[in-house]
Amino acid sequence: MRQKLTVIPQLDVKNTTKIICDFIRDKLEESKAEGIVMGLSGGIDSSIVAYLCARAVEKEKIMGLVLPSETTSPEDIEDAVNLAEELGIKYKILNIDGLIEPFPQLCTECSKSNLANSNLKARIRMMLLYYHSNAMNRIVAGTGNRTELLVGYFTKYGDGGVDILPIGGLYKTEVREIANYLGIPENIINKAPSAGLWTGQTDEEELGIKYELLDKILYLMMDEKLSSEKISEVLEIPHGEVLRIKNKVERSKHKLSSPSIAKIR
Repeated sequence: MRQKLTVIPQLDVKNTTKIICDFIRDKLEESKAEGIVMGLSGGIDSSIVAYLCARAVEKEKIMGLVLPSETTSPEDIEDAVNLAEELGIKYKILNIDGLIEPFPQLCTECSKSNLANSNLKARIRMMLLYYHSNAMNRIVAGTGNRTELLVGYFTKYGDGGVDILPIGGLYKTEVREIANYLGIPENIINKAPSAGLWTGQTDEEELGIKYELLDKILYLMMDEKLSSEKISEVLEIPHGEVLRIKNKVERSKHKLSSPSIAKIR
């Protein structure tokens, strides 16, 4: 067992960057598609994926969609646009509020659900990405990281509906390491992570835990295979908090699996 269990092993950022760029390039070639479509939110995850895609393939093969709603901050839109222009990739700004408006009339019960409304935004964005993907013969690059995937902090058939996940093997804290290596603007790296689901929303507040601690718990749980009791002891945190995260992981497994099929034969 490693001696420093509380620390995720130091990432080889140069080699990791090469691995991800090779992955993007290989998957694009395998698909026989003509390019990549991805969402640009102005956050660190989408920014790093855009940078990696721009390293992996020709810039003219990348299309970034900025898909704001009324709860998207002007700063995030500006950061997304500035990033696209800095990289020299094509982009569009498509406000999704007009697509959201009809839904409350279709289901009055649903309109009262914050969860349904939040997931609706993610699924509308997915549809716009695939609309462009199909029309342009491109694949959709997702921006989810390993931390989000493990605890289910994404919308099934929303931001989870993609063709490839370039940073899906990186914990959130490792994403920041790669971002610094790639030279992502500091204002993007340092801003509070947010899905923009409602005004003032932040990921860590919604998750109820800081990413630094969450990553340590997940690393010890998933990579070191420690028991919840041992993780609690090593990190000196309440056992109940470890169990809360473990339950999130267990409840979210279906999001990463294909739909269940009844066994007939």
